[in-house]
Amino acid sequence: MPMDIFNALAEPNRRRIVEILANQGALSASDISNKFDVSAPAISQHLKVLREANVLQMEKHAQQRMYQINPKAVMELEDWAKQIMQLWTQRYDAFERLLISEKKRLQKRKNRTGRRKK
Repeated sequence: MPMDIFNALAEPNRRRIVEILANQGALSASDISNKFDVSAPAISQHLKVLREANVLQMEKHAQQRMYQINPKAVMELEDWAKQIMQLWTQRYDAFERLLISEKKRLQKRKNRTGRRKK
């Protein structure tokens, strides 16, 4: 998965564009722009970055450019996130096993020293 996706989504307005399209489906550039307090050219630049990172797809309908989320890019991002979660789950599981083992070892040591004092 290209890092371009992460770079594109690092900017808050771009994330908001993606959230809007996820909630409302395909929208024109002007409809998207109307939802922001920044200039239309700024939103156009954000849309361009998202499109170049393959986060969004654009189709021309007469004079309008319609933008929608690229489901393939979202699935790639989700797959990557699942892989990272799986790695961290494995690390946490190994850490938990280590803690349990160490706790048992310390308990045995405590039991042996407790018997000697009697």
